[in-house]
Amino acid sequence: QVQVVESGGGLVQAGGSLRLSCAASGRTFRSYTIGWFRQVPGKEREFVAAISWSTNYADSVKDRFTISRDNAKNTVYLKMNSLKPEDTAVYYCAARTDFLLLVRSPSDYNYWGQGTQVTVSS
Repeated sequence: QVQVVESGGGLVQAGGSLRLSCAASGRTFRSYTIGWFRQVPGKEREFVAAISWSTNYADSVKDRFTISRDNAKNTVYLKMNSLKPEDTAVYYCAARTDFLLLVRSPSDYNYWGQGTQVTVSS
C-alpha cells in the first residue's frame, strides 16, 4: 500500500505563486508515475500535470506550472506561477507504481492523497 500526502495549498492573490508537495511512501518511488489533478465542486476531477521519466501538462497550465521530483525525498513538487482565479480548486496527488508517460485519467492511478485547497483571489 502506497501512502500519498499533499501539502502546500493556501490562499494567494492572482498573479502569485504556490508550491505544492506530494510525498509518497515506498522504496521504489523513483519508478512511480505521479500525477496532479484538481477538482471544483460539481465538476469532474481534471488532469493538471504528471511526471514519470518525462513530464506532461494540461494545456491550461502549460508554461505556468512546473512539475518536478526529488527521488531522495520521495517527493514530487508542483510549482504554480501566474496563478489565476480559475486555478482555484482542491488539488490531488496520485501515484501509480510504474512508469507511464501519457497518464491523464484519474483511473490510471491507484493511490490518492486527501487533497489540498488552493484558492486564488482576484
